[in-house]
Amino acid sequence: MKRLLVLLALLPSLAGAQLASQPWGKTAGAHRIHAKAEFLAGLPMGPFAKLPDGNLVTVEDADNAQHALISKDDGKTWEKFPVFAEPAKFRISYERALTCTRDGVVIVAFMNLVERAGWAWNPEIHDSPNARLPTYVVRSADGGRTWDVPQKLHDDWTGAIRDMVELKDGTVVFTSQMMLHNPGRHAVVTYASKDQGRTWRRSNVIDLGGIGHHDGAIEASFVERKNGHLWMLMRTNWGRLWQAESLDQGLSWRPIGPTDLDASATPPILERLASGRLFLAWNRYHWHGTKDFPAAGGDRQWSGTRTSNNRQEMSIAFSDDDGKTWSEPVVIGTVPPGTAGKYARGELSYPYVFERRPGEIWLTAWRFGGFRVRLWEKDFVKE
Repeated sequence: MKRLLVLLALLPSLAGAQLASQPWGKTAGAHRIHAKAEFLAGLPMGPFAKLPDGNLVTVEDADNAQHALISKDDGKTWEKFPVFAEPAKFRISYERALTCTRDGVVIVAFMNLVERAGWAWNPEIHDSPNARLPTYVVRSADGGRTWDVPQKLHDDWTGAIRDMVELKDGTVVFTSQMMLHNPGRHAVVTYASKDQGRTWRRSNVIDLGGIGHHDGAIEASFVERKNGHLWMLMRTNWGRLWQAESLDQGLSWRPIGPTDLDASATPPILERLASGRLFLAWNRYHWHGTKDFPAAGGDRQWSGTRTSNNRQEMSIAFSDDDGKTWSEPVVIGTVPPGTAGKYARGELSYPYVFERRPGEIWLTAWRFGGFRVRLWEKDFVKE
């Protein structure tokens, strides 16, 4: 037992030694970033979209005030516009999705934190049967300056909203979640609109099973493949990102099973780049260069399966064949050991990605500490 305790105490040091061998640039806040990445100080979290005039739009929740932000100078300064006519009734969640359609309509999907209620996890029944956190959408037809009345799409507890895409045919699709019960677990759904966000249709529920308040199918991201099918990646507790496919613009999905992408219990983000490549950012199962990871779950309360909860290192990879194969993953940012205490490490997870110009990628993260970087596709792929 003594030898085991000594080994456990050494794990942060071993991970630190592996990190020291990587091509790191400057420390940016709580994070250490790759030498070929650039820290974007002061950039909002996002997600971002490009307006038809080339300006940028995002939303923020600052001091409980919900604003759309528009930048005319590449994100250096932002003009604010209120999103809600009745601001006391709405608060946009930290996890949200946003796009600007080719017609110039800005659409935001969010959980309304004002209506969050009823969360009371009962370990005896492995459930929180009265949990409620609704999914909403709100749209702007003038580039984020004025906004329509928000639409509620469901009342069920929404664990996350992660991604929104306008497809080639103009359909807008975004990913959401619904908590299922008896036992409690999470499931993924999508909503699709063929009229620029005025009306929405919900897909089938992607239920992979599970038991626990962090179990099930969680926090999905997706892209439109070159054949017109939609391809989704989901967070699970089973050591891999799982996948699903839609052949009808997000109206229905069929789960396929695990991918070859090892992953911790955190969400991925996918993006189709102007080059045609796919870009992926996510947290891998192990700390880089080791077989170590911070474990979580397996108690039938957090989750039914014990898994990695690595949220300290964010990796990126690229695919030239629509996700069939991927480049060797690269750690783009990390939280060094000792950041959150003598041995503890802070968190770098829940990414958003935005291609500002062809090949110029902005990568930001919600959790934690203001991770905001720019990288260039050409520095990480072989032509």
